[in-house]
Amino acid sequence: MTAKPIKLVSESKCYGGVQRVYEHESSILKCTMKFGCFLPPQHEKKKNLPLVYFLSGLTCTEQNFIMKSGFQRYAAKHSIVVVNPDTSPRGFDFPGEHDSYDFGSGAGFYVNATEEPWKSNYRMYSYVTGELPSVISSNFNVNVEKSAITGHSMGGHGALIAALKNPGKYKCVSTFAPISNPSECPWGSKAFTGYLGETKSAWKTNPLYSLNQYDATYIAKDYDGPKLEILLDQGDVDPYYMDRQLLPENLQSACAGNKQLNLNYRKQTGYDHGYFFIMTFMEDHFNFFAKHIC
Repeated sequence: MTAKPIKLVSESKCYGGVQRVYEHESSILKCTMKFGCFLPPQHEKKKNLPLVYFLSGLTCTEQNFIMKSGFQRYAAKHSIVVVNPDTSPRGFDFPGEHDSYDFGSGAGFYVNATEEPWKSNYRMYSYVTGELPSVISSNFNVNVEKSAITGHSMGGHGALIAALKNPGKYKCVSTFAPISNPSECPWGSKAFTGYLGETKSAWKTNPLYSLNQYDATYIAKDYDGPKLEILLDQGDVDPYYMDRQLLPENLQSACAGNKQLNLNYRKQTGYDHGYFFIMTFMEDHFNFFAKHIC
C-alpha cells in the first residue's frame, strides 16, 4: 500500500514508546488535520500491532487525551497503537462556527453534515471511519483486522455509531460517559438540527445504515451484525448525566433487546465527567481491548 503523506509535528518518548502528533491534508474535510499516534515500545520490531482509536469530546483537540488521560502506560503494556484525531475540521470561519462550545469548531459530532454551509467540510463520520484508518494503515505497522474504538462524551457517541454502523470493523467498543441518545438530548438536538436539518423525523427514523442515522440508541435496536461487546462507564455525579444530556439508560434498554449486543454498563459512584474519571478507569478499558484485539 502506498503511504499517504503525513508530517510529524511533535514527538516525545513515553513508557518506552513514543507519543507523536502528525498532520495531513484531508481530502474528506478539505483542511489540514492533526492526530495523535502512540507507538508502543515494540512498534519497530513487532508486525501487525493492534490498534485503538480514541474520539474526544466537545471543545477538545488531539491534545486533551494525550496530555490528561495517562493511557500510554497501558497501551505500552499491551503493545497497542493508539490514534486520536481532532474533533472537527479547522480553519474555515463559517458564520457561527466559533460562537458556541457545542456546535461548530471542536464539536463536529462525528456526523456527515447535509446542511449548508457545513456539508462540504463537516464530514467527521467519513473521516474517522474511512480516511483516517486509510492514512494509519498505509503509514504504520498495524493490523486493521484487530481494531477497537473508544471515546468520551461526544466522542463516546462517535465511537458507538462507528462500531454499530460498521459491523465487524471494530472488534469491540468502549465509552466514557457517552452521549448515548443524541436525538433526545439538548446537545444532540442542537447539533443534529444544525448539521442534518430541522426536521427531527428525518434524522431520527432513517433506516439503520442510512448516512443520516447517527443515534446509537436507535441503531442498537436493529443492529444485526456480529456479536459486539460494549463497555460503558458513567459517573453517577456527572452533571451532564444528571441534566439528561447523556441518557445511557436508553442505550442500555436498546441493547437489552438485542442478543447481538452485550453492554456492560458500569455506574461509578462519586465520579463526574472529567479526565480524573477517565484516568481512573483507563486501565480497565485497555484490559478490555486486550481481551478482544491482542
